[in-house]
Amino acid sequence: MSKRRKQHHEDHMDETWLIPYADLLTLLLALFIILFASSEVDSKKYDNIMRSLNSAFSGGTNLFEQTAVVPITKDPTDMNSKKTEDFKSESQSTQEAKEQQAQMEKEMVDLKELKQKLDQYISENGLNTQLDTHLTNELLMITIRDNAIFASGSAEVKPDARKLAQNIASMLLQYPGYQVEVAGHTDDIPINTREFETNWDLSSKRAINFMKILLPGDKIGDKRFSSKAYGENHPIETNQTADGRAKNRRVEVSILRNLKAGTTVPVSSQ
Repeated sequence: MSKRRKQHHEDHMDETWLIPYADLLTLLLALFIILFASSEVDSKKYDNIMRSLNSAFSGGTNLFEQTAVVPITKDPTDMNSKKTEDFKSESQSTQEAKEQQAQMEKEMVDLKELKQKLDQYISENGLNTQLDTHLTNELLMITIRDNAIFASGSAEVKPDARKLAQNIASMLLQYPGYQVEVAGHTDDIPINTREFETNWDLSSKRAINFMKILLPGDKIGDKRFSSKAYGENHPIETNQTADGRAKNRRVEVSILRNLKAGTTVPVSSQ
């Protein structure tokens, strides 16, 4: 009976080798998982992981019993630095927005003051039928009828109109830093003279001649000043009547704002 039991026991293979083999597979699996998870971690964190693995393979504390798990997170120093940079950028944008807003308000105050001075000059000199001013969010425009400056079909500024141009120029000089645009306009009646082949030529020469009087002698070529010629292409009244054609024949002096409404960066409420 004892011999039979002994023979039956010897028929089973020794399977104790499976235990270290399973441990080895477990460690390999953990190795691949950790390597995959740490593929984008910096070298310092990678060294920490490798020390943990060496400890596990050399009989130290089991890898899964480590209490210090290496988190895959960003360096707190980097995060704080980024927050500081974002704060500085936001503060700078807010400051720039405030400065722009202050500049816009100053420009509007300047142009309102200039308009008041021009309107007072027009009223005191009885020029209401010849000059007009108009203020928008983009510019202050002075509109001058052509008969107040030029003879019919001519681009030469009348002697008495030079004083008008000089007075306008003296007011403009009180508000430097603005672009000044002088534009010439005509009615739609064709012109073809020895001096002017088209209305475009006439409006161009008129704008240039009037602009030259606005510029002091030492300011000729000032990049703030420019002239444009529109001919009959931008009428403000009908050309079917004599009164309408008279209103279309004009010179416009526009003082342009550097910052227009709607161009500023919103100021942060923080």
